[in-house]
Amino acid sequence: MNEPLAERLRPKTLNDYISQAHLIGPNGTLTNQIKQGLIPSLIFWGPPGIGKTTLAHIIATESNRPFYTLSAINSGVKDIRDVIDKAKQSGGLFTTKNPILFIDEIHRFSKSQQDSLLQAVEKGWVTLIGATTENPSFEVIPALLSRCQVYILNAFNKTDLEALLKRAIEKDTYLSQKKIILQETEALIRISGGDARKLLNIFELIVNSQETDNIIITNELVTQRIQNNTARYDKTGEQHYDIISALIKSIRGSDPNAAVYYLARMIEGGEDVKFIARRLLILSSEDIGNANPTALVIANNTFQAVSTIGNPESRIILSQCVTYLACSPKSDAAYKAIGKAQQIVRDTGDLSVPLSIRNAPTKLMKEIGYGENYQYAHNYENNFANQEFLPKEISNTRFYEPGNNSRENAQREFLKERWKEKYGY
Repeated sequence: MNEPLAERLRPKTLNDYISQAHLIGPNGTLTNQIKQGLIPSLIFWGPPGIGKTTLAHIIATESNRPFYTLSAINSGVKDIRDVIDKAKQSGGLFTTKNPILFIDEIHRFSKSQQDSLLQAVEKGWVTLIGATTENPSFEVIPALLSRCQVYILNAFNKTDLEALLKRAIEKDTYLSQKKIILQETEALIRISGGDARKLLNIFELIVNSQETDNIIITNELVTQRIQNNTARYDKTGEQHYDIISALIKSIRGSDPNAAVYYLARMIEGGEDVKFIARRLLILSSEDIGNANPTALVIANNTFQAVSTIGNPESRIILSQCVTYLACSPKSDAAYKAIGKAQQIVRDTGDLSVPLSIRNAPTKLMKEIGYGENYQYAHNYENNFANQEFLPKEISNTRFYEPGNNSRENAQREFLKERWKEKYGY
C-alpha cells in the first residue's frame, strides 16, 4: 500500500473531521455558513498538520462549489491569472456556486502575486481560501487581508490525537487487519507536537517496523524507533520570534528555569548561536545595565566565545550567560535615558552647544569664545566643577533616573551630592 496513512485517513466530510470544534462543531463559526453555502473569503492560520487543506476541500464539497488549488511555492502571477480565468467560466458571480480558489502557503506569495488576487476576490469571481503557518498580519498584504476573514486553527490536543489513532486502527483497511493495542500514547503525542499528519506518519512507521501483526504500542517502543526527533522550530517564521521573545522576557523576569528552557528550544531547533548571543548582548544593557555592569562583559565574552567555537559546545556558554543574566538585578534606566534624550533631540533639533565646552583647536575659535571659562573637573575638589553642559534651551532637563538597586542607589547618592539643585536628584 503506497498511499501514506495520513492520506488514507483524510476526512471527506465535516462529520469525519476531528478537532477545530470552535469552527466546525455544532455551534462553530463556520458550520452554518458551510451548510448554507455562503462562504466568505477566508484565511486559515495555524501550525502544520492540523487540517487546513482538508477543511478547504470539505468546504468546497459540502457547499457544492468548483474547487481550484494553487501552491504558493511553485505558482507565479501567470498561474494565478490562468486559474482565475478558469474559475470565472465555471461559476456565477456572488452565487452559492462561486468557485473556491485554495492557495496553500499563501504567505510565500510576493506582494505582486497577492495583488493579482485582489480584483478576483473583490469582484466575487472566486472565493479565496488561503492557508498559512505564519501570522497573516505580517505576511498578507493589508488590501487582501481586509477582504478575508481570518480563522485560527489550533494544534490537535491529546483527546483529538488519541481519537485519530483509534480511527486509524479501526477504519484503515491495512491497519484494521492487525491486532494493535494502544497501551501507552504519551510518547507518540509528545513527539507529534499536535501535528496530526506527523502523528500518523510516526504511527505508520512504527507499525510497519514490527514483524508481527500483534502490536502493543508503548512509550519505550516509540522512543526506540524514533531516534531523531528534532523539535519543531521555524528559524524564519513567527515561532522564531515567539521563542526568542519568551527567552528575553524570562530573563527580564529573573526566571533562569524558564530562560534555559527556551534557550534549549532554540538550540534543539537549530537556531544560529550567534543570533542568540547578539540578543543576550542587547539585553545585558537594556534590561540589566548599571544594576550589574558585569552583565555586559559576560554577554560580550559569550558572543566572542560562541563565534569562535560554534556548536555543540556553545550551548554550555550560552546556558551560563542566560542563567547569569536571569539572576542579575535588573534596570532599564540607561535604556529609558537614551530614549528620552533622543525624543528631546527630535523635538528640539540642533541646539547650540555651550561655548565653554566646545572644542577650540584653532586660534580663531579661541578668539570667538570657544572653550572659554571651561572648568577642568580634575582641578576641583572631588573632581567636580558645577558648570553648564546642556544647551540653555533644555538646561536642568533630567534624562537619567537611576534604578532601585544597590549600584544605582549609590549612583543616585553620587548625583545628589553634585546635582541636587540643578536636576533635583
